[in-house]
Amino acid sequence: MDWLLYLGTFGFLIYSYSKDKTKTIKSLIKAWKAFEKILPEFLVVIIMVGLMMAILDQELIIKVIGDDSGWFGIVLASVIGSVTLIPGFVAFPTADLLIKGGAGYMQIGAFVSTLMMVGIVTMPIEVKYFGAKITLYRNAMAYVFSFIVAYAISLVVSLV
Repeated sequence: MDWLLYLGTFGFLIYSYSKDKTKTIKSLIKAWKAFEKILPEFLVVIIMVGLMMAILDQELIIKVIGDDSGWFGIVLASVIGSVTLIPGFVAFPTADLLIKGGAGYMQIGAFVSTLMMVGIVTMPIEVKYFGAKITLYRNAMAYVFSFIVAYAISLVVSLV
């Protein structure tokens, strides 16, 4: 299925090049520079996830963020998610690996939702553009909402 996306992208690139060669080349150069900026951070994330999965054994995952960890595990997962900067395309496979390793659905729901919505690491940038008050309010609301998401996930899982 991935090959369809690559084929479609390549087709659009050829179409763009046929319409305006200069703009297409400029766009490709700009995309390459953006890729070069993201690559070091992305590699660090990949390495960290790999190390985390190698270090954490199933017993530890179950103990810390398993179903029986209760609210402690949910809060811990939400705090880790809040201070971690991982893109979604890495976060969701990581969540899948953690669930397969014994993590609870509520805990992973809190982890992923805070990971996507709460930005402790990116807070300085957000304050610069939106101000401290709005940044704190948005992050606080997102943090509270992550618990609602975790609870909703537990309801859905209990129905299945």
